Amino acid sequence: MSLDNRPVYTGGCQCGAVRFRVEGALGEASICHCRMCQKAFGSFYAPLVSVRGAKLDWTRGEPKYFRSSNHVQRGFCADCGTPLTFTAPDGVGLAIGAFDNPAEIAPVIQWGTEAKLPYVDTIPQLPGEDTMADIDSAPYLADLVSYQHPDHDTEQWPPEKIS
Repeated sequence: MSLDNRPVYTGGCQCGAVRFRVEGALGEASICHCRMCQKAFGSFYAPLVSVRGAKLDWTRGEPKYFRSSNHVQRGFCADCGTPLTFTAPDGVGLAIGAFDNPAEIAPVIQWGTEAKLPYVDTIPQLPGEDTMADIDSAPYLADLVSYQHPDHDTEQWPPEKIS
């Protein structure tokens, strides 16, 4: 919480070059299945939350933008490519997965269902395995070192030069 008891959320891109802070209540969280969102996120859909009624500050770096239509621009990290924003005439949405604690932001509606991929609803029925369950076919997992920015703010990033 902030000093005036408003909720505070933080997040950023995978490499840590772009970080944000949102102070105030988040708006509606949603997922969009439209083809434009699928391509922008390189995924089955785009999970977004409105920050229209809150204060958004870029605390490290800023996104680079691509105008995906005559009304929308999409922000992303120019260094690692992480999708970050959806900006339309009615406000800004942030990628839910870019928040430091995405579990606290649950979507409440789906948009663009005309382009919903036919298998999306059956994904929860697929078998699930822990990452390390694949170590026999992917032995590199045993000594994997993540260069991903941690899910909290840091004074500087990266802490040392990554080779």
